Amino acid sequence: MPSKKNAATHTLPTPAEGRKAVGVRLRATRRGSARHLLTRSQLQESMIVATPPPLRNACVAGFQAALAILIALALTHVSPWPQLVGFPALGALAALFGRYASLQRRRKIVFICGALLTAGVFIPSLVSLAGAAPAAMVVVLALSAGAFTIAVSTWGLGGPGAVIFVFAAGAVMGPVDAWQTVVERTVATGLGALLAFTICALTDRLRSREAAGSAPPALKPPPMSHQLVVAGRITLGAAIVAGISHAAGWHYPAWAAIGATAVMQGTHLHVTMNRSLQRMAGTVLGACIVWAILAQDPGFWAVAAAIVLFQFITEVIIGYNYALGQITITPMALLMTHLAAPVAASNMPVERVLDTIVGAALGIVFALIFSTVDDRAYLARRRRKMQARR
Repeated sequence: MPSKKNAATHTLPTPAEGRKAVGVRLRATRRGSARHLLTRSQLQESMIVATPPPLRNACVAGFQAALAILIALALTHVSPWPQLVGFPALGALAALFGRYASLQRRRKIVFICGALLTAGVFIPSLVSLAGAAPAAMVVVLALSAGAFTIAVSTWGLGGPGAVIFVFAAGAVMGPVDAWQTVVERTVATGLGALLAFTICALTDRLRSREAAGSAPPALKPPPMSHQLVVAGRITLGAAIVAGISHAAGWHYPAWAAIGATAVMQGTHLHVTMNRSLQRMAGTVLGACIVWAILAQDPGFWAVAAAIVLFQFITEVIIGYNYALGQITITPMALLMTHLAAPVAASNMPVERVLDTIVGAALGIVFALIFSTVDDRAYLARRRRKMQARR
């Protein structure tokens, strides 16, 4: 028999409370939600420095990812296939997932993520080999964003979410003219994922015992109908922003799709807005850093060291504020791209900023357009509570 305390938490709302909730739903228009999201308080909220989970686990996760990337870069560079240097590093990003899961569940998560990263390289490469035009590759990228969103939700993979897999798919948008290229890319990515799995399995016991395994068990995934709606929003948003980037003649439309995916995977509208603001601000600062690095015309080992350092720092600081993580993850991503396909130092950082601004800004617009009444009502109730506290 439930206690009085538990029973009290399950009482039905009074008629007045019910009318109040219905009133909020009726007033939760897209225009009203837009006004809420454009207030000064929303901007201030995006600048809050939070208290992250135990720093020890963040440091261990950063160490695992950085070590996997370092080994992957170094071994590939001295191998007979140095042109593949970026792909094992992509696979090594599987180490970013499941840092607060139990030992057994962490291994499962890293394995699944490694497989998804490998698929994210294989499938677009295969489509490109079949002769797909650049516009068709943009569609493939957008569909990948939606499919990876469903995979993350279904398997409860958690952060960093689908954006990492979209990054992998975006790395192979260029033309492919031989089966050998597809096989080499796929095998290299898979080996990087295997390296990440091995490092995590050997070093996971370094994590805090209180936090490693203290996370609640994976929640039951939402109904497939709900997952399809969310994935559909992200697919459409990614397709539009990547299409705009492609039509503008920019070389990296995948970055716009990544920006939209990262923003739209937020659970609530205010989270989506925060991510949009944080991603734009952090990317601008991060692009300035990578521009200064590439302007020095660094060699391979200097670039590799910078990638490893930025990866470690990202995992340590991103829990405080998403923008801080973007300041360091932007140079890491751009330097990995530079290793895979060197470009002029003056072009790539600028395009990264433009693509990110387009992707993040349109991401919040699409999130608002495709929002449900419940999404907007939640934002309205949250805003009213915050005003009541002042």
